[in-house]
Amino acid sequence: MPTKPYKKQNKRKLIAFFLKGSLIFYILSILCNLVFVFSTVLLPRIVGFTIDSVLDTVPVSGENALIASALGGVEYIRSHYHVVLIAIAGLAVIAGASKFLNLYIGSNADERLIQRMRNTLFSHIQRLPMSWHNKHRTGDIIQRCTSDTQTILTFISTQLMSLIMIIVLVAFSLTSMFILNAKLAAIAATFIPVIFIYSLIFQLKAKKHFKKCDEEEGVLSARAQENLSAVRVIRAFGRENYEKDKFNRQNEYYTGLWVRLLRYLSMYWSSSDFLAALQLLFIVAFGTVFAIKGSVSPGELIVFISYNTMLIGPVRELGRIVSNMSKAGVSLERIGEILNSTPEDYGQKSQPVHGDIVFDKVDFSYTEGVPVLKDLSFTIKEGSTLGIVGAMGSGKSTITYLLSGLYPPTSGKITIGGKDIRDISPATLRGSVGLVLQDGYLYSGTLKDNLGVFDSSMEEIEHAAKIACIDETIKGFSAGYDTVIGEKGVTLSGGQKQRVCIARTLLRSSPILIFDDSLSAVDSETDSKIRKNLLSEFENATVIIISHRITTVMNCDNIIVLSDGAIAEQGTSDQLIEQNGIYKKIYDRQISLEESL
Repeated sequence: MPTKPYKKQNKRKLIAFFLKGSLIFYILSILCNLVFVFSTVLLPRIVGFTIDSVLDTVPVSGENALIASALGGVEYIRSHYHVVLIAIAGLAVIAGASKFLNLYIGSNADERLIQRMRNTLFSHIQRLPMSWHNKHRTGDIIQRCTSDTQTILTFISTQLMSLIMIIVLVAFSLTSMFILNAKLAAIAATFIPVIFIYSLIFQLKAKKHFKKCDEEEGVLSARAQENLSAVRVIRAFGRENYEKDKFNRQNEYYTGLWVRLLRYLSMYWSSSDFLAALQLLFIVAFGTVFAIKGSVSPGELIVFISYNTMLIGPVRELGRIVSNMSKAGVSLERIGEILNSTPEDYGQKSQPVHGDIVFDKVDFSYTEGVPVLKDLSFTIKEGSTLGIVGAMGSGKSTITYLLSGLYPPTSGKITIGGKDIRDISPATLRGSVGLVLQDGYLYSGTLKDNLGVFDSSMEEIEHAAKIACIDETIKGFSAGYDTVIGEKGVTLSGGQKQRVCIARTLLRSSPILIFDDSLSAVDSETDSKIRKNLLSEFENATVIIISHRITTVMNCDNIIVLSDGAIAEQGTSDQLIEQNGIYKKIYDRQISLEESL
């Protein structure tokens, strides 16, 4: 099916996309924060006005006149000092309430944002082609969906919102400082671009270090994930110390990267703190001189120092936010790599496809220049049974992946009922093909949960289990179908897992059934019973059986023998035995072994 051009997005568009649904909450949070900033900025002015014009006799002018008028006039205030206390207390209450609303609404926005990011990533990853998954390690994908999304959330919810409020606070503070005393304000303002430019230079240098740390964290996560998944193999071979040492080496390397980066960060933070402290020193020194000369009143100096104190924290934080933007940018790039990867055009699911299956001169390579299938041509009549045998690596499983549309052929074509599978939507194609793999995957939960993934009734589940010869085994468990089987079905034997997977696939009632060596862990007697049940229950289905066991495929209508990605022999079991080729050698070896046993 033709794939629609996938529209890729840059960082700005990705952030805009993620903010849908939470942007309004962030705006409300910002408005509450503006009220908090306004209340915080107004408090020192009331204190300064009280010192100069109420407790002293400095004439009222400018903003102080507005404050005096709002509180009832200077003379009224002098006889009613409690008015100032009420005003200060009222502003403190407003500041506290606005801060509470800011945090509450902001937290709501944060949860909506992280939910959208996780859902978007998970949904997109589900639609990415198998070729993409083959190139990316599971641990690294998990790290991007957890650590990197959290980094972006922290940047947007904390750092970006703080950046907006810092700009507002700096603008308020500097405006008020210039109104009070232009010379002192100019001294304070001189340090701001210095700190900002210094932070910008640091950001550019730190970006590559953050990216390297993120990549190595993905390697560490992948190593941990692989070890946890293979814990039984590791224990069985006594490789605990080897794996521990391998993990420790990677962890030590990853830790070393962060130590070097933190050393770099420490130099930046200490030097920016020195610049901020130097700014305060200049303000106090020059402000004291101006106060002695009488160009600044004591109240104005106190207000100015208060504003500068309010300014120091945001300016220092501004530098740190700018420096942290590099880390958020790296995380956004890593998530963008996933979201900008072209997904499959899954399409709409329609009626299952029927008809003869034809492989017409099909070539396929997982890696360019390394062919797996070569000029493969054969036909499977509708309702017939095809057996596939061959050595490991001959391309048997690859045939099933191509037929399911998990990979496109490198050249040639595959048709079902005369229709090229590339013109069939993946939703329809995969709904028409029931695939059981040798190493079938079972989810952590109960047997009923694993078998009921297609919303089947209990009667349908039990019927499918009987066909797969697993019903009696399940009912023999103390909890029956409610038995918890653990992660990947760890509590079941290999044969039991294969039969559960067979039953699960049969519940789809697909017209095409593929069993990829999915009876390898089942004894010969049970193997025979399952095949007889399949023939009687799905006599109209097209069945493909891949097996290393000759007795599993010898009754198929047609058998192909693969060798090095090409068809070496083809025919019925009797015809292949007469050819005295690869099939005959396998047949003699296995049959003689069974007879001797």
